[in-house]
Amino acid sequence: MKIAIKGAIILLVASLVVMAVGCEEEEDVIKIGVIGPMTYVQGEHHWYGATLAAEEINDAGGITVGDESYEIKLVKRDSNEILSVTDATSAMERLITVDNVDFVVGGFRTESVLAMQPIAMDHETIFLGAGASVNELCERVAEDYEQYKYWFRITPVNGTNLVTISFMLTGMVAQNVGALTYPEPPKIAILAENMAWADPLVAAAQAYFAAPPPYGMGLTVVGTWRPSQTATDVTVELGEIEAAGANMIYTVVSGPLGVAYTRQWGENQITAASVGINVEAQKGDFLDVTAGYGAYETTLNTYARVAITDETIDFFDTFVDRFGEIPIYTAGTYDALYVLKDAIERADSLDSDDIVTALEATDLSGPAGRIVFMGTDTDTPHDVFWSPGYVTGLGVQWQDGELVCVWPNPIEALGVVYEGTVNYVLPPWVEAALTGQ
Repeated sequence: MKIAIKGAIILLVASLVVMAVGCEEEEDVIKIGVIGPMTYVQGEHHWYGATLAAEEINDAGGITVGDESYEIKLVKRDSNEILSVTDATSAMERLITVDNVDFVVGGFRTESVLAMQPIAMDHETIFLGAGASVNELCERVAEDYEQYKYWFRITPVNGTNLVTISFMLTGMVAQNVGALTYPEPPKIAILAENMAWADPLVAAAQAYFAAPPPYGMGLTVVGTWRPSQTATDVTVELGEIEAAGANMIYTVVSGPLGVAYTRQWGENQITAASVGINVEAQKGDFLDVTAGYGAYETTLNTYARVAITDETIDFFDTFVDRFGEIPIYTAGTYDALYVLKDAIERADSLDSDDIVTALEATDLSGPAGRIVFMGTDTDTPHDVFWSPGYVTGLGVQWQDGELVCVWPNPIEALGVVYEGTVNYVLPPWVEAALTGQ
């Protein structure tokens, strides 16, 4: 019995020592949870962006609060949010209650982020979004500030602004197509994944494309197609689009559908220029996964190797060297960590409410642009501000094996053109069909 008691005491003391050592190791650490669909490129780039920023910040001395310096420790959680809202909410709960993170960055699928957001808010955990665009996430801040003030969006710009800039990019392509269809206006098809985030973009596109100038583009809308976000075969839809006479396709696609769609569009040489939002087309191996048929695909993006700010090209090159991939917009977790570091150091505090106040005063230059948040007197507080001179987004196209920036450009003027931007190129088979060659 005495031996057993002694053994128990030894085990208890040992466990207390281990706990004490563990606590000591965590004293000078800020834990940041990175949440996203980690088996998909969107989640991978959440992790890559945060990893790169954490390494840089830690190498430079960490985050300073008072006389203390804190190292960033990242905690990865796979949300599986493309396939399951329940998995996403469970992942968020575990990050906060089991992993005991201090902050959270990431989130991608709208339906899942809408469900994850209240969990973080209930725990008064600051959540910097880097994936979901729906306005409602920030409208909640306006409706119930005390509950939702811990939410901020880093990337992308909100749905309203996505509509605006995707229409500007589409307008640039329409001018190129229209020059060859004149006096007839271009005919455009709308292809959008059947997800909630795409609904307002589709509704706006249907109205704006068809309306005559100056209230719209004056295009002929031939129809709307809404395949699943995970569809692997859209040849039927593409056949119908071509049969309808479309010479343009406006895409609203953020999931794996983007690969199947573009591969089949290029392989079948559908005689319609593709433009809009295709997140899969932002990644560096896009031509490989589409067997080369993704050439000439054109999409909105956040990053490209152009001089948006002094930081952009260095970030782009470092990301490519470090991970062997071109950063897609969910790599905005990189910007998120720097925004968080800046706010903590200005607040000189690790108290969430103090940091929220500092975040609201953010004015920081990063790879995506100048980051400022919309105020509490707006409809979408804590949204990243969109405007020339701030965050604008980019239009990129695959040309000659490279992903290049084609928008903003002087044709569809935004009032700014970034050094390194090149001219848009119509797919050769589309140009041949339009010119009868």
